[in-house]
Amino acid sequence: MMLFSAMVATNPFLFADQTVGDSVIDDKKHSFFLVHGMTGGGWDWQIVDQLLSEKGQYVNRVTLTGLGERAHLATPSIGLETHISDVENAIVFENKHKVILVGHSYGGMVIGGVMYRIPDKIFHGIFLDAIVPQHGKSVVDLRHDLLKFRVSDGMIHPAWVSLDSLPPHDVPQPLKTFTDKVSFNDPKIMEIKATFVLFSNNPGERQKRMMNDHSWRRAEAMGWDMKHLISDHNAQRSNPEGLANLLLEIVD
Repeated sequence: MMLFSAMVATNPFLFADQTVGDSVIDDKKHSFFLVHGMTGGGWDWQIVDQLLSEKGQYVNRVTLTGLGERAHLATPSIGLETHISDVENAIVFENKHKVILVGHSYGGMVIGGVMYRIPDKIFHGIFLDAIVPQHGKSVVDLRHDLLKFRVSDGMIHPAWVSLDSLPPHDVPQPLKTFTDKVSFNDPKIMEIKATFVLFSNNPGERQKRMMNDHSWRRAEAMGWDMKHLISDHNAQRSNPEGLANLLLEIVD
């Protein structure tokens, strides 16, 4: 303990943040926690992270248990609640407040669960072409089309997953993450700023999605801000510059 205290005393830059009471003071403009979608990983956000960091933002790219570089931890027992805990703990152990919580696709269910658990720490929830949670519902309750994927030994194997690819790459995802029910009924959730961003490549697709997409309609009914980005479903890969600029526009 004496050695550690001496290290801190002689190196004031050992910790970038200073703690006052229960709050962390740093010089970053916003604290972004980025949550990837189905079968992805924190690697998905590399370029977006770089672009936001260059603008003075704090960025944490959370990789959910059993996915990305944590694929070696994958078991059929991992569920949505595990992934919610991943993000909750990342925020709590970094001692961040007024968090900008961003979820892509399946990540919308995850960040919705985090908003339910620690609403006082979340300043803005941003759902990127994401599933908007409904209390007591699972991913497959809200997106029946996702039942089409092949399931083997408790793991979902979408067609785009190829384990022969060089990393980083998508990996199979535990089925339980799609069947766990989400909690999303705390009144405090409604006090959190929220934005839904639709990704589409053309006006026709956009109009069709706006008419038929459950998540778009649900977000609109809750009075969220509604945005659009020209992109395919994975803007973090295909249009990271446009996505980073839009995120900054939303929060500034």
